[in-house]
Amino acid sequence: MRLLEKNPFGQYLIIKKMLIRYLGYLTHRRYRGFNELKIEGSNILNNLPDSNVLFVSNHQTYFADVVAMLHVFNASLHGRNDSIKNIGYLWNPKLNIYYVAAKETMNSGLLPRILSYTGSIPIERTWREGGRDIKRDVKISDITNISVALKDGWVITFPQGTTTPFKPLRKGTAHLIKQFRPLVVPIVIDGFRRSFDKKGILIKKKGVIQSMLIKSPLKINYDKETPDKIIEKIRFAIEQHPSFLKVNPVGDNLN
Repeated sequence: MRLLEKNPFGQYLIIKKMLIRYLGYLTHRRYRGFNELKIEGSNILNNLPDSNVLFVSNHQTYFADVVAMLHVFNASLHGRNDSIKNIGYLWNPKLNIYYVAAKETMNSGLLPRILSYTGSIPIERTWREGGRDIKRDVKISDITNISVALKDGWVITFPQGTTTPFKPLRKGTAHLIKQFRPLVVPIVIDGFRRSFDKKGILIKKKGVIQSMLIKSPLKINYDKETPDKIIEKIRFAIEQHPSFLKVNPVGDNLN
C-alpha cells in the first residue's frame, strides 16, 4: 500500500488502517472480555471473492453490530476461524469492507464521524428522519456509492433499516441485488441488544453471550426472481420472518 493511496471514495487508506487498528483495540474486550462473542461459520469468509459481496444481517444496535463484524471478518481472514482471540489480526486489516448506514446517524456526533471513515456508506433514508416518518425518493448518488463499494470490496447492509426486530425488509435491498448481482451472504446476530445501549456505544450489561452466525451464500436467480421473492428469501435467512417468533417467543430478539 502506497503511503498516500486512496480508496474510491477519496479516503486515505493509511488513515483508515490506523483508525481500524485503534478502534479495534479499544472495542476488543466488548466482545472478548466484558462479554463473549460466540461465532459460527466464519470459515465461509475465506472462500469469498474479494469484491461484489453483500452481507445482509438483522440489526440490534447502531454501531456494535458492524464493529463486531469487522473484528470477525479480519480475524477469519487471518486464520482465526470462529474466534477473535489474539488481536494481532488487526495489524493488517482488510480495507475494502464497507457498511451502509443512515447519513443522519453518521453525522450525529464526533464519534460517528470518526467511525464513518472506517468504511460507512452514508445514505439518506427514504422512510424516516429525525424520529418521524417521511416519504421521499431514493437518491441516485446513494445507489451509485453502494455500487462503487461493491466493485471495490465487501458491503454490509441491514435491510430492515431499524434495530426493531421482525420489521419488514426494505425492497431497495432486493433491487440492488438484482441490479448489481452480488454474492449475498446472510448473517444472524443476537445478544447485542442486551449487551449495549441502542447506539451500541455504552455497555449496558456484562457477562452476556453474544452470537454471530455466518451462513452460506444465498442461491439467487437474478433474472427470474422478483424483488418480493428475494426479500422473502433474505427474511428467512436472517431469521426475521414472523415464523421465527413461534420458535423463539421470548428470545433476546424481542427484548
